[in-house]
Amino acid sequence: MDRTITIGTRGSDLALWQANFVKAELAKINVNTKLKIIKTQGDNILNLRLDKLEGKGFFTKELEEQLLDGSIDLAVHSHKDLPTKNPEGLIIAAVSDREDPSEIIIILKDCVDATKKLSVKHNGTVGTSSNRRQSQLHAIRPDLEFENLRGNVPTRIQKLRDEKYDAIIMAKAGVSRLNIDLSEFYVEEIEPTAEMVPSPAQGVLAIQIRENDNDLFEILQHINNKEVAEQIGVERKVLNLFDGGCHMPLGCYCEKDEEGIFHTWTTKSLDQDEFPDRLYYTSNTTEGLAEKILAKFDISNRKIPKSIFISRELSEYSYFRKALEKHQIKIEDRSLIRTVPTIHKLDSYILKQIDWIFFSSKNGIEYFFKLEPLLPKDVKFGVVGRGSEDSLKNLGKSVSFVGESSDTAEVAKEFAEIANGKTVLFPMAKDSLKSIQKELSVETKIIELVIYETILEENVAQSFSDVLVFTSPSNVEAYFEENLLEPGQQVVSIGKSTGQKFDEMGVKYILPASPDEIGLAEVVFGIDVL
Repeated sequence: MDRTITIGTRGSDLALWQANFVKAELAKINVNTKLKIIKTQGDNILNLRLDKLEGKGFFTKELEEQLLDGSIDLAVHSHKDLPTKNPEGLIIAAVSDREDPSEIIIILKDCVDATKKLSVKHNGTVGTSSNRRQSQLHAIRPDLEFENLRGNVPTRIQKLRDEKYDAIIMAKAGVSRLNIDLSEFYVEEIEPTAEMVPSPAQGVLAIQIRENDNDLFEILQHINNKEVAEQIGVERKVLNLFDGGCHMPLGCYCEKDEEGIFHTWTTKSLDQDEFPDRLYYTSNTTEGLAEKILAKFDISNRKIPKSIFISRELSEYSYFRKALEKHQIKIEDRSLIRTVPTIHKLDSYILKQIDWIFFSSKNGIEYFFKLEPLLPKDVKFGVVGRGSEDSLKNLGKSVSFVGESSDTAEVAKEFAEIANGKTVLFPMAKDSLKSIQKELSVETKIIELVIYETILEENVAQSFSDVLVFTSPSNVEAYFEENLLEPGQQVVSIGKSTGQKFDEMGVKYILPASPDEIGLAEVVFGIDVL
């Protein structure tokens, strides 16, 4: 191409990084470019929350106007800032690779409480201008206070440094792209499938051009990531169908696995103070996927469960309990097992030589620390599930590995990558399945410590709830020793190890994305009563 392409961009450090990234990508295919900095409404109004600004596209409108009048040829946007519909005459010609879409919570070091979820001190003040973030944070930490946070990435971090907040939350992508040193703070990452579902298209750049600029469109296909475009297309379609803008408390994240299955997490609430609904949905295709997700959130037109049985006792603060009670779903929570310790003293010599301690359950954590172990200072902890992570955090322990998949084989492979060749202690139940140990290499020293035994309750009463949720293989054994499924009852298994019991029985079951209360809430919300 002989002509020099004018790239329009906002003037913030992050926007300039993004524009220069596209400039460099185009230079690789011998396209000449120059930058033009344009101020937007969002740059000029810094004293209001994002949801108080009128209209949509307040970070993009001025760039789009200059595209339409020919002042620039190409605009680079953070895709999540774009309205779901392009102005007439404009199109998104290409999208970038996806930067990590996780959120990070950045905390002043004297405001850290390692016993709390996300490590912010009790009643801490968190800076954010996002209703989506506030809604999801408030659901897991109702004690937190929220204050408006505006400005570019360095400005926001400086406001934290000036102690205007105890913590702030923002997209990891912006910090990563600017290579900002956060060593003076405590930083915790929230993965996109965990407590914080990101904004649709978070971490992706959108390259916008005039619809009739065919030559430029063809050139941009050389830097277009079609796979990312397909996945964020689902996220953006969900946003469009909900008629949402930047202020809507909606998160959506879609990823494609190696088998070609699309996994989508969606969270939505009416406002930043309402407990959000979360949905996990899988599909072999993106065709019609957004529409199916939308239909699941329209609970007025489908039959959701009226009652749920779960094989564990829930506290009044339980995420799962709050998610169900929001929709007046009756909860029958009772454990069908009890546990007893098998040892009352630890061999101190064993503890001196370990590098890792891996827990597969909260019971293992409870019984192990009742023994008051004297541990090496540099010992690391690994767990299955965020529930076990919370149990360790409540004891003031930092967790180095969290297996978040409901498939223990996947968790085992992930743990093996970092623990092979080390000495790993497994405090466990008698007759444990030893799923994690099976994936460790022969060079890894495995120490198995049976510290408790599970005893099945007898004469377990039948449940007539619409959905039965089982949280361990032992609970499955105890229940079906005396009972059968009622017609129409549906079964949820917290993980594949528990699900193996149903496989043996020939019973169909639903598997959550993660073996914890958020994962269970996601799948139960999506169940239609037969």
